[in-house]
Amino acid sequence: MTSLYADHDVVVILSNAPDMLLAKRIAHVLVEEHLAACVNLGVAGLSMYMWQGELEGAEEVPLTIKTTGSRAQELIERLMSLHPYEVPEVLVLPVLGGSVSYLEWVRAQVQG
Repeated sequence: MTSLYADHDVVVILSNAPDMLLAKRIAHVLVEEHLAACVNLGVAGLSMYMWQGELEGAEEVPLTIKTTGSRAQELIERLMSLHPYEVPEVLVLPVLGGSVSYLEWVRAQVQG
């Protein structure tokens, strides 16, 4: 897979979990394994989407995950192994700027 970001770039990965218990487990594993510097768990909300031709609605806990380009693919693979959905949401967003000290902290946390 060709990456659109450099190894040292900080990226944000968006995902979700079907409940708070699994969201906490995913966050714990990703941070403990140094794949993510931080995972923010949001308040559960209703997601509406089409699945196999049917309109679906499900409560989901949003996950905002901070890591680097060098750890993103491994993090995605680990997230997919922990997630019960057949097609979980996984979006990688570039970070264009921010607090230099925070960006350096993210990089330091996920050095592999």
